[in-house]
Amino acid sequence: MSISITIASLKLRSPVILSSGVLGSRYGTINRVIKNTLVGAVVTKTFTKEPREGYLTPIVAYTEAGLVNAVGLANPGIDNLKEILSNIVKEVPVIVSIASSTPREFAEMGIKAEEAGADAVELNLSCPHVRGHGLEVGQDPKYVREIVENVKSVLKIPVFAKLGLNDKVIESAKEAEKAGIDAITAINSVRAMVIDIYAKKPVLSNKYGGLSGPAIHPIAVRVVYDLYKNVEVPIIGVGGVTKWEDAVELILAGASAIAVASVIALKGISVINEIVEGIVSYLRSEGYSSLEEIIGLAHKN
Repeated sequence: MSISITIASLKLRSPVILSSGVLGSRYGTINRVIKNTLVGAVVTKTFTKEPREGYLTPIVAYTEAGLVNAVGLANPGIDNLKEILSNIVKEVPVIVSIASSTPREFAEMGIKAEEAGADAVELNLSCPHVRGHGLEVGQDPKYVREIVENVKSVLKIPVFAKLGLNDKVIESAKEAEKAGIDAITAINSVRAMVIDIYAKKPVLSNKYGGLSGPAIHPIAVRVVYDLYKNVEVPIIGVGGVTKWEDAVELILAGASAIAVASVIALKGISVINEIVEGIVSYLRSEGYSSLEEIIGLAHKN
């Protein structure tokens, strides 16, 4: 039974990826995931050119629909990346997430990520709560193409584009593909708000945050399904994966791999193994010998 998958030049031992931002930028916690789970790859917290302290607390609100968070891209800055990557065990690919508001700066940061030892970079074009680094970037298809062209022109490692929920996500993906993108990650958390009815004001200090969790899963499935029909590059499905059935659903929709995020905060890192083992059991019970046999299968039935 083969559950390994190759995306661009990255060989993943399983199709489950640790999504960006889940465990911060501390290499100790990332190493714990790599050593103690069957994770196929890890994506770092999003790095910006300069250090960011992020938003004041509260930055997370728990709801029945999932988590709403607004961390504000808190990170130590791209110049501190090399120290972090040099301390991560080299058992799985490490993808560095970067965010900027200009094509040139994206390219400059991509170079630093590659020099620091990144196996790939993921362009965060969809943060739902940070002005200048967020949804407004990813919803302009021509700007997406310009960013990807700039980054691809200076890097040898694979480049992924993380796109969020907007009316032009398919157009942006097509433009990214024309510019040479190696894979599309979709979707990001969805812009949301939680109001404290007794304090009579938004719970989060930033007011707006990104909704993740079960509520956005059907949306992610729809976007992945539509992307698979419109682009040829591999897709990494993200959004509300809490159990193996959710992962299989995204793969059937067209994802070559899936990424987990908020479920880690709720269930711990052991959920990664539960999802991987569930996928294996599903493939075996349905009579398949490899993961690749079911990618996009929902389009054929």
